[in-house]
Amino acid sequence: MARVDLHEVRKRFGATEIVRGVSLAVEPGELMVLVGPSGCGKSTLLRLVAGLEGVDGGEIRIGGRVVNDVAPKDRDVAMVFQSYALYPHMTVRENLAFPLKLRGKRRAEIDAAVTEAARLLDIEPLLARLPKALSGGQRQRVAMGRAIVRRPAVFLFDEPLSNLDAALRNQMRVELKQLHRRLGTTAIYVTHDQVEAMTLADRLAVLERGALQQVGTARDVFDRPANRFVAGFIGSPAMNFVEARVERSSLVGDGLRLRVPAGMDAAPEGRAVTVGVRPNDLRLRVAARPASGASSHAPGGGEDVPGIAARVTLVEPLGWESHVHLRAGETALVAVAESASLDGVHEGTEVTCSVPEGRLHLFDVTTGGALR
Repeated sequence: MARVDLHEVRKRFGATEIVRGVSLAVEPGELMVLVGPSGCGKSTLLRLVAGLEGVDGGEIRIGGRVVNDVAPKDRDVAMVFQSYALYPHMTVRENLAFPLKLRGKRRAEIDAAVTEAARLLDIEPLLARLPKALSGGQRQRVAMGRAIVRRPAVFLFDEPLSNLDAALRNQMRVELKQLHRRLGTTAIYVTHDQVEAMTLADRLAVLERGALQQVGTARDVFDRPANRFVAGFIGSPAMNFVEARVERSSLVGDGLRLRVPAGMDAAPEGRAVTVGVRPNDLRLRVAARPASGASSHAPGGGEDVPGIAARVTLVEPLGWESHVHLRAGETALVAVAESASLDGVHEGTEVTCSVPEGRLHLFDVTTGGALR
């Protein structure tokens, strides 16, 4: 295993800067996941580490050695691609053995490495088959096995599960996590799937438009997002956002009135902020019907709303839990609730949403940065 260090790494294609000054340290034996939307530069960053693309600025170190000008075959890395990249005319055994044959390894050494990789990946019964006789999951196991036999210092994974169906992707995700723990090798894994990122990563690095937004454990990034982009990208369903302003230690917005969280820097008075709430942190209560002649607490109906006043637009039952779609004035929200708790909640129901202490997030409306 080896440490990987990126320092102010940059890459351009023509006039477009794809990777913008990324600095990141991947510890020995760590599984680091690079996650972000399509086109954010994560796959390009992986190819820079592999040596398949040259850097336009900055420095890449693997095991303390600067590898900017080192050929891919001499970097001691192995890459697993989305497309499997198996040789169709070779059996599984021959595909696994091929990287070692290229390096001139002895027959006994090759056989031992192939046997061990096949055992680790549970593909021993498949060794005599051609790739066309394998399922997608089996092909991906063979692709990983071809990397494993080399015993590289660093594994690089470029969206290896994206071609699999949902059920198989979940299964392979578990197997890959267990495999990494057994091997203990440094790994960098690229995905656009934030659920995959959170379940696999020892730490994850969130990128947007070629720039690093936040690095941390899945729990850290989920609970303490550095900015509005990270808050909205990490988590499913995505975080709700409501525009508000500060009024006498309260946050007032479209159908919203909540207290400013203790210790959170939301001053001064009148400041515009973006309020963020995770869907699972919204607590729903059916709003009481106003007495005859009394003022209504319907969405946007007054400043004395104790929480967020909203109207249900759709309920999606998903078994044990349901996704409740809401409208607070002109703002769309989603709440996640236990299905059994939603008796009497249906399209058109007026509700009040409260938020537990400490589960509110505030962001600067200009920079998007979190207000701590």
